Amino acid sequence: MVDQIKKILIGRPLKNEAIHGEKYKVFWGLPILASDPISSVGYAGEEILLALVPAIGALSFMYLTYISLAIIALLVILTFSYSQTISAYTNGGGAYIVATDNLGHIAGVTAGTALAIDYMLTVAVSISSGVAQLTSAFSSLAPYSVLICILVLSFLMIGNLRGIKESSRIFSIPTYAFIVGSFAMIIIGIVKIKLGMVNTSAPMQQLKANGAVTIFLILKAFSNGCTALTGVEAVSNAVPNFQTPASKHAKKTLWLLSIFVLLIFGGISILANMYHVVPVEGKTVLNQIAFYVFGKNFMFYFFTATSILILVLAANTAYSDFPLLMSIMGKDGYVPRQFSMRGDRLSFSNGIIVLSAIAAILIIVFRGDVTLLLPLYAIGAFSSFTLSQFGMVIRWRKIKGKWWKVKAFVNGFGALTTAVVVLIIAFEKFVAGAWIVIIVTPLLVLMFMRVKKHYVALTKQLNIKTTELKSFSMEKSSYRNRVIVPLESINKSSIRALRFAKTISDNVVAFNISLDEDHANKIREKYSMINTEIPLIVKYSPFRKVVSPLIKFIESEEYDYQKGDMITVILPQFSVKSWWQKIMHNNTTYFIQKELLKHKHIVVAIMPLQLKDDNFVLNNPKYD
Repeated sequence: MVDQIKKILIGRPLKNEAIHGEKYKVFWGLPILASDPISSVGYAGEEILLALVPAIGALSFMYLTYISLAIIALLVILTFSYSQTISAYTNGGGAYIVATDNLGHIAGVTAGTALAIDYMLTVAVSISSGVAQLTSAFSSLAPYSVLICILVLSFLMIGNLRGIKESSRIFSIPTYAFIVGSFAMIIIGIVKIKLGMVNTSAPMQQLKANGAVTIFLILKAFSNGCTALTGVEAVSNAVPNFQTPASKHAKKTLWLLSIFVLLIFGGISILANMYHVVPVEGKTVLNQIAFYVFGKNFMFYFFTATSILILVLAANTAYSDFPLLMSIMGKDGYVPRQFSMRGDRLSFSNGIIVLSAIAAILIIVFRGDVTLLLPLYAIGAFSSFTLSQFGMVIRWRKIKGKWWKVKAFVNGFGALTTAVVVLIIAFEKFVAGAWIVIIVTPLLVLMFMRVKKHYVALTKQLNIKTTELKSFSMEKSSYRNRVIVPLESINKSSIRALRFAKTISDNVVAFNISLDEDHANKIREKYSMINTEIPLIVKYSPFRKVVSPLIKFIESEEYDYQKGDMITVILPQFSVKSWWQKIMHNNTTYFIQKELLKHKHIVVAIMPLQLKDDNFVLNNPKYD
């Protein structure tokens, strides 16, 4: 039944060869990778005004223009920088690969960790902000906001588990709709102002300055607005998801993404300035602008609906990049290698599921509150920006080539700028929640390095040298194979295990651990009815232990264990039909196996017996 539900939700498994058809070109790749940065512009201007308006009132709009220009300049620098990264590193991984290759493993893992945290928060923030827009429009849904967030998250997870190609087509239309709606709003809004069709003096009269313009105020507003740039790195991380030539398609996507972000962010900032829109409780700046421009007509509702959808679907950028990043880090041994395995639909399903689970935890812990989540948001992205660009500077200095000094300057200036932004965000948002990311990042780096250490140690222990291979002989070894069959009772499962034991060794012992004398006598009595020469050993366990009496028996003189002998323990185990039926049994076999595998001279084998459906057995006279 589980398999059937899985096929309905996710689809039928795809062959490995279908991976080429699962990759996308610019048209489908752009909305997937652009949804995060394009959606960020929706609240970036609002976040700037939230910092400025309470302090300097009407002057906020002048400084909004300056800060928006600074952010656009930073966007241009990042676009040039990541365009060079795509050309140099065509296998994806973005900041992780660049930093690892040029700055060393610790820097690389730090960049990868910062990106991973950014993607986790992207999902939580995007879904929470989209649902916040929905609940502000329909206040009756507000008490169920967290539940709605989880339902939306589940929908995104299933959509992405269906595969790269299918998810791109499911989630692309709302992104393009939002882009069209934004351009329409910007053009119509500017035309209305130029024609004098809107009175913008009323909001200005209500604004009063309660403070002064300070460098800290400007830096705070700038750090708030930098959320517009989160997601710009997404294309460089997802290069392998594009069709051949992947780097060419990726660079086109990056430039189109940056142009759209520049035009929409710049246009919304201009409209906020012209219309003198200020943040109001329960009404976003974006929706206020849409109301002033369109009025209460179809275009207003169309733009509102697409803005909600784009905020939610911004999470899809993370769903595209996080699994790919984890797969690359998994191949390098810094995260569990299960992340590098593709699922039924050729997506990195383990990464998708883990991303969804962590995002769900964040949404529940922070109650889907965007205000609480945003301070954690940008620091991871800008940390990876800094490491990536600094790594590119080192690369140009090593390989040189044509125009290498210009390229190094672009990356170096970008690294310096984003490093300053990281410090600003860390300082300004520390108390508000950035301290969580600052503490969690090094802890995760240490954990990933520990995972790598384990894989390196594992490889060294399992490695076999060429000389050892050549001298290896398949002749029978000198050790004796002794077999023990632990029996909880005498039944079809245990009899089957005893029969199998005789096929692999002549030295077989049946072993029972009884918790009381009555049970021991019943076992002896029933075992005596079996026509077998296999001896039965019964041990009493006064403290109800199962594994330790078995180990003691193996190492005792009674068993005559000799150094060099191999002990095969065959565990009879019946397999039930339903998942809930497993809970009804104590699963002792699992705990025995877990303990026995700690001993290198003991081999553990499971002898399964598949049981029939309960209804079939109860209605079949054969079992009476």
